[in-house]
Amino acid sequence: MKPHHHPHKHSHDTFSIDQCAFQSGLSHVNPGFKAAFSIITLIFVLSADKLLISLLVFAAMYYLTVVKGGLSAHRYLSYLTIPMLFAFAAVLAVALGFSTKALGEYRIHLFFFYIYTSRAELWYGLCLLCRVFSAVSCLYFLSLSTPVNEIICVLQDCHLPTLITELMNMIYRFIFILMEVQQKMSVSARSRLGYSGTRTSLRTFGNIGANLFILSMKKANRYYDALLSRCYDGQLNFLTEEKPFDKKLLIYALLYFIALAVIWILT
Repeated sequence: MKPHHHPHKHSHDTFSIDQCAFQSGLSHVNPGFKAAFSIITLIFVLSADKLLISLLVFAAMYYLTVVKGGLSAHRYLSYLTIPMLFAFAAVLAVALGFSTKALGEYRIHLFFFYIYTSRAELWYGLCLLCRVFSAVSCLYFLSLSTPVNEIICVLQDCHLPTLITELMNMIYRFIFILMEVQQKMSVSARSRLGYSGTRTSLRTFGNIGANLFILSMKKANRYYDALLSRCYDGQLNFLTEEKPFDKKLLIYALLYFIALAVIWILT
């Protein structure tokens, strides 16, 4: 056993990603291996810039996360919704152009300007979209199969400064504490018709923001006092489970990377 960060398991909905990681069928796999596998695959996707590689990587990450990890397909796709919207908006900005003249292979005339594009730009936008999804799926594979405390342990093993890893852990946990407080405030405001109109809603939003800031300061001081009462000396040490490294997985990973390299060369 090694001294490392280890958070409590939470049952609140805001901790759904951590719940998925704890309940994943791949949670027993060595976190260092999963982090290295995810990062190397991400480098392949970003370096190759090939549509086929992007599609294969996305399919592989989907298989590992949903089929092997046991996460429902609906939940996995719901997690992709937000990055999907941002990626789609970015791709539209890249693939479409605006001009006062009739340019491009395809164009739409709107009032005094044209929205235009071409086959090459559409193809580039499609490749970029698939590339983004593949990169996001690599990170989702890691985050949905590895609890945050284990990821932070890996960063510590990589000799990242202790101050940075501790701040990462505490900030990550504190975000969800504040989210829970905000949800309770919103429920309380709704029960008092705090969102009955536009003006009332804005006033309620401002009051919740001000109260949340004050409560966050109080909670931060309270938690720091709690740390001091437990002999906090500037470093948080917890016990975490050591997960053995499976050499079979290393062989599978090498075969996977060799296959990607071959496809990269051939295409």
